[in-house]
Amino acid sequence: SDLLALADWLKEHGVTHVAMEATGVYWRPVWAVLEGQFEQMLVNPQHIKAVPGRKTDAKDCEWIADLLQHGLLKGSFVPPAPIQDLRDLTRYRAELRQSQNRVANRIQKFLEQANLKLSSVASNALGVSGRRMLEAIIAGQQDPEQLAKLARGRLKSKIPELEQALEGRVRDHHRFLLGEFLDEWEALGERIARLEAEIDRQIRPFEPAVTLWQTIPGVDRVTACNLVAEVGVDMNRFPTAQQLASWAALCPGNHESAGKRKSGRTRDGNKWLRRSLCQAAWAVTRKKNCYLSAQFKRLAARRGVKRAVMAVAHTMLIIGYHMLKNGRGYCELGGNYLELINKNHLQRYYVKRLQRLGLTVTIEPVPEAV
Repeated sequence: SDLLALADWLKEHGVTHVAMEATGVYWRPVWAVLEGQFEQMLVNPQHIKAVPGRKTDAKDCEWIADLLQHGLLKGSFVPPAPIQDLRDLTRYRAELRQSQNRVANRIQKFLEQANLKLSSVASNALGVSGRRMLEAIIAGQQDPEQLAKLARGRLKSKIPELEQALEGRVRDHHRFLLGEFLDEWEALGERIARLEAEIDRQIRPFEPAVTLWQTIPGVDRVTACNLVAEVGVDMNRFPTAQQLASWAALCPGNHESAGKRKSGRTRDGNKWLRRSLCQAAWAVTRKKNCYLSAQFKRLAARRGVKRAVMAVAHTMLIIGYHMLKNGRGYCELGGNYLELINKNHLQRYYVKRLQRLGLTVTIEPVPEAV
């Protein structure tokens, strides 16, 4: 009722524009009530700091209103309600998956305590075969031969190794906790499945954007849904691709003093967006004859792996911006694209290296290569 009274009070005084600080989640109720009635602007508190020593809520409001009146505020990106709902779902899914991974690590820890080396034979201790063996162990089965017979698929060819790995010392304490952990792991899996079904339902209006994101190497459907939830589908909110990269904090920071450029480490930005793009960048590094993997290898040799991954993530975001802006999918340039555009640079590079070895280099074009 107080928020509705606020909206009525603003209308009575002829207010058309409203600005507010982005303070946790406390701005959301105000934004929801005033949405559609006023021109709203959400601003980063770091961008509107006033003179120190005069910090009160009333003076903060006066300061923000004064900045808004003079056009000195820069609004933050606030996606529409459907994208916000989708964002809540994808972020919650990521949290549940992290929780499930933590439970899986606890299961592995207690298997090691019981001297059960299942993970040394099975690539996934919680796969179909692994779960069957765990359930049998929890039920009281201790015979390694009987446990190994529960293997399915490719693990059937590793029965002798499984028998050795399952010769452990399992106590009732281990069985109880393993049962609790396995129940928790399966319950989390069911919650994730329900959540993914709801995400698939809400993502349908944005399916064309998901399809476009998936044309980029390394981007699967889960990552594509995460990217749509974080940046939306309307790129008109960002005038240029560089501004989108700056908002996402995937570009080098600006730190220059006395004409010298200092550290260019990236700022703290949207951690959910950065995580999804970096995971996709790691995935694309293993692809062959791919422009993005070639970019990674080229930068990793000079600047290190972490910087190279961040650069590939930045490139992916730039590509995604232009795809959503123009409605066209990703066009693969090939793994040798960087060599082709840097032909003259490579020529000078190798000439200098040969000259350092004391050789005189004469360059003559080969007719077949012209």
